[in-house]
Amino acid sequence: MPLPRKRQISLTDTPYYHCVSRCVRRAFLCGEDKLTGKSYEHRRQWVEDRLLFLTTVFAIDVCAYAVMSNHTHVVLHVNSGKAKHWTDKEIARRWHMLHKGTLLSQKFTSKQAAELIEAELSDAERITLQSTLSVYRSRLIDISWFMRELNEPIARQANQEDNCTGHFWEGRFKSQALLDEHALAACMVYVDLNPIRAKMATTPESSHHTSIKRRIHDFKKGYQPTTLMPFVGNLQQPQPYGLTFDLVDYLKLVDLSGRNINPDQRGAIDMSESPILQRLGFDEHTWQDMFLTFETHFSVAAGQTDTLKHYKRKRRQTSTLG
Repeated sequence: MPLPRKRQISLTDTPYYHCVSRCVRRAFLCGEDKLTGKSYEHRRQWVEDRLLFLTTVFAIDVCAYAVMSNHTHVVLHVNSGKAKHWTDKEIARRWHMLHKGTLLSQKFTSKQAAELIEAELSDAERITLQSTLSVYRSRLIDISWFMRELNEPIARQANQEDNCTGHFWEGRFKSQALLDEHALAACMVYVDLNPIRAKMATTPESSHHTSIKRRIHDFKKGYQPTTLMPFVGNLQQPQPYGLTFDLVDYLKLVDLSGRNINPDQRGAIDMSESPILQRLGFDEHTWQDMFLTFETHFSVAAGQTDTLKHYKRKRRQTSTLG
């Protein structure tokens, strides 16, 4: 029996999560259906555009993503501290980018908001408004709401295009907690190399609708994508916000890992020569097992042995207390 979502996602344990959504129907999300010859390739752009748009609304960062033929992978980071510093008006403005909100929240964000709040809202209305904004604030750091806002519009578009009704996605997206830097790096590489393992691309730079493709494209121009969580390098004081890996080292890691998908392939590069592996203390064989079988090797959480033991022990204690 699947764990309840509230037990799978715990920001006190980690802000990083790997989420996978799969189509429930035989029909493809994207790509070409070999049985009918119909192409759904344009839907890849739907997913990518929606995903990157949501990063401008939620206090949730995208670390990595890949849009596959019948499923999507996203690695997310919840920035709860960011949402805490947003003003009430900013919370309402962001929520209105997705939904109409309520009459009170619409009034609150109007040009004459200050005057209207003082002159027109009763005490009961103010309490109601604050309660509503509190709900919006919690939703803007909620991975379940993020995935809902990603998947539901795509499902509606696809059903309309297919001229059918019913479920497009499986009932629940799969979620894995990434408990440490090892798990985060392994998962990001796993996601970025998905198209290569599926023989949809031969190199990371040719894998369309992936985070690695977008990072490489912008890297050539001398900057990082604003819609993806940036790489900020090694730990330093004061530490800027972002992934504590070096971007160049990460690109090398992805390339080396891709070359080692088949250990018998000619020209394979020894992964122990990668600077990031030395810095993070990876063991070559452990690393290969980790990123090659990421989804099957881990269930609801991923991490090193000690980290996983602590996480599982804490989950059992929480379950017992509950």
